[in-house]
Amino acid sequence: MDRAKLYRRFRTLLIANRGEIACRVIRSARAMGLRTVAVYSEADRDAMHVAMADEAVLLGPARARDSYLNIERVIAAAKKTGAEAVHPGYGFLSENAEFAQACLDAGLVFVGPTAEMMTAMGSKSGSKALMEKAGVPLVPGYHGEAQDEATLAKAADKIGFPVLVKASAGGGGRGMRAVNSAGELSAAIVSAKREAKAAFGDDRMLIEKFVQNPRHIEVQIIGDSHGNLLSLWERECTLQRRHQKVIEEAPSPTLDATQREAVCAAARKAAAAVSYVGAGTIEFVSDGKDVFFIEMNTRLQVEHPVTELITGVDLVEWQLRVAFGEKLPLAQEEIRLNGHAIEARVYAENPQKNFMPSVGRIKTWRTPDAVDGLRIDAGYRSGDAVSPYYDAMLAKVIAWAPTRQAAIDRLNRGLEETDVRGIITNIPFLSALITHPKVRANTIDTGFIERELKKLTESSGEAGDLELCAGVAAIVHAEQIPARKDSPWQTFGWMPVGRRQRVFSFRQGQGAEQKVTLHYGSGPMTLSIGKHEFVFATSPVDDGSFDLTIDGMKSRVTAVIEGHELYLRTRNGRFDLHWVDPFGGETEEQVGEDKIVAPLPGTVVALLAEEGATLEKGAAILTLEVMKMEQTLRAPFAGVLKKIKCKVGDIVGEGVELAEIEPAAS
Repeated sequence: MDRAKLYRRFRTLLIANRGEIACRVIRSARAMGLRTVAVYSEADRDAMHVAMADEAVLLGPARARDSYLNIERVIAAAKKTGAEAVHPGYGFLSENAEFAQACLDAGLVFVGPTAEMMTAMGSKSGSKALMEKAGVPLVPGYHGEAQDEATLAKAADKIGFPVLVKASAGGGGRGMRAVNSAGELSAAIVSAKREAKAAFGDDRMLIEKFVQNPRHIEVQIIGDSHGNLLSLWERECTLQRRHQKVIEEAPSPTLDATQREAVCAAARKAAAAVSYVGAGTIEFVSDGKDVFFIEMNTRLQVEHPVTELITGVDLVEWQLRVAFGEKLPLAQEEIRLNGHAIEARVYAENPQKNFMPSVGRIKTWRTPDAVDGLRIDAGYRSGDAVSPYYDAMLAKVIAWAPTRQAAIDRLNRGLEETDVRGIITNIPFLSALITHPKVRANTIDTGFIERELKKLTESSGEAGDLELCAGVAAIVHAEQIPARKDSPWQTFGWMPVGRRQRVFSFRQGQGAEQKVTLHYGSGPMTLSIGKHEFVFATSPVDDGSFDLTIDGMKSRVTAVIEGHELYLRTRNGRFDLHWVDPFGGETEEQVGEDKIVAPLPGTVVALLAEEGATLEKGAAILTLEVMKMEQTLRAPFAGVLKKIKCKVGDIVGEGVELAEIEPAAS
């Protein structure tokens, strides 16, 4: 292959992706003087990446297969805009060899490895065979071509349970199931194959020995077209949930210097087996003693910023320079390791409801100001819609510091000062996770989150005097915003004579109402909660935040008011309060408990029970695919499945009734 066709200088770059990674690539490309082109679906017309790019092209309907996964339309968009190169980001078509080849055939530079490299390393089973030949240590397993259930079952028995059933073309935990016994294997294979087919268009499986108390270690590598291949140290991604990374850090706090050099050398050896060009990641699993190759990701990783912060390297810039045909700017011995970096993935999901994805419009998006050592890579902003069609990741909060403990503290501060409203996010869960004593001490494995889930998803607790006082202050501030800044009415209903009072009632969750009485007029303002009376004052700081002084003690408070719902962030945590309407009239439509409804828009992918079946509480009824992940809906109580009101393949909206259960006779 003529390298001049593969790698050459270009001026216009199309980013074949969306969300955070599209915005990330646009920033580096524009800093290099490149013109950028975004692509988007109908669901993303007003998305942040569309606004950031110099040009944008509509690909098609919201569903990924009709837009971001449609190779023909992406290539057409590049030709239409005069783009000479395509950056695939991560996810979607980033590891699709057919897409890489289609770019080459269309005369476009593909910012990544060749189709041949991708084919060799993109298949988990194929790459394992290649690594075995190259002498890279592997987890015991089966990665053959035969895919019938009998062959897979025989392989699992030979390896010994527990095992992992994994999609050969997979990633991000999709198409992966842990299986503890032979009796669980058949259902796991069916489910994993279905999810893999939907996510990757490929349902081939491999079987691996499940490593006990595993740690996930990965090495960032990058190669150029001149034969240079570098490793940029390692990352640890052990904190996972359902095989999906949650927290990533670099360097690994688990490895010593000798182990670090050994795993980086193994990674270079693995990449050299295919003369790799571009950015990629070699992933390993460790049992605390040995390290085994598990797969290679032939693209940029979500967690690449932690590597950038400890090395000072802009990996997207290096990707583009490699695509230009340039040599890598540094030699291996010039890659310095400086300090520690840690990253948290912010998702639109509800940790207290089994991490159910959250969709809707973002009403408030506030992140802390940029400071040394804190970086936020976001793909959303206030007013943007979070749709059910794509991955639920909103942003990444990344912190750097000279030491791991200082980096954790800085990351936690960044999370604590991030407020997203209109949808539910996992931010409180992330904060609880990184400050957990065992995480600080690095006494963890990939099952840690599941074991500690109850503690990690606890709410902030009961609102106290500070939060109730803050609620009153937020409401009165909001009511008086239209007044002139120099008006005496800007000070909580100031009156020339006399003294008045006003009663506020708040409810937290399903708890009892709590009353707060505001006394105002002549003299200092006070608040009464029960028998306690506080002198208080406020002063605004910025949009949504103010200093609240109660009996001489000042506290910073952030508040968001949406109708009668109040969100408060104080030194004690995050709180949601309902301001009880003093004039009544509050109603809320409830769906009867005997109705099974779609919690979010999605596609029905499996019916797991038949009409007339007797169900135990928690029995599986049907499976929805939401945001590329499967959600199984279960019976809320024991009873009979009276009616199924959907079929496989149906696209259903939020709140649509899917099934009806008749409670068992008591």
